[in-house]
Amino acid sequence: MAKFAFQTELGFTALAMHGETVLALCFGHSTERAATQALKSRIGDFAVKEFVFEQQLGGEELVERLKCFARGKICDFDDISVDLSGRTQFQRKVLQACRAIPWGSTRTYGELAQDAGYPGAARAVGSVMAKNRIPLIVPCHRVVPAAGGLGGFSAPNGVSLKRRLLALESAFDLLAPAI
Repeated sequence: MAKFAFQTELGFTALAMHGETVLALCFGHSTERAATQALKSRIGDFAVKEFVFEQQLGGEELVERLKCFARGKICDFDDISVDLSGRTQFQRKVLQACRAIPWGSTRTYGELAQDAGYPGAARAVGSVMAKNRIPLIVPCHRVVPAAGGLGGFSAPNGVSLKRRLLALESAFDLLAPAI
């Protein structure tokens, strides 16, 4: 397994990969150490005891794409392999449907439930989004409540970071406050 920590316009980011598959991603941290600690917490599910710091084939390109994303450049991560092991069929379908939300667009939790083939499961979709261990690549920041507003976001600075991400993608105007 390789682990990378690097700085972007969105703060320090840490990335864990096994081969060419992304296991976890943390971003928005004020220090490299904070990003690395968050990553260790996130991949604890994998019972990884030792980390290897090395760049590997394919990792450098992904790091560059994440840096471009953080600068507001249109990036797509459709070709990036992500680890969905340990997830139920429902969770995998929701995460895959979330990956299909295009840059600059949003979906409500209910719409995402419908897209995943589970109409009426908006609350369960919210739970899946809250536990997303590969944000940005699985763009959970693009999922918002039907009643308006932004909902929650588990990255550092929570909703303000979600607002920043949506503004980067010019989707923020789609989220006018409900009157």
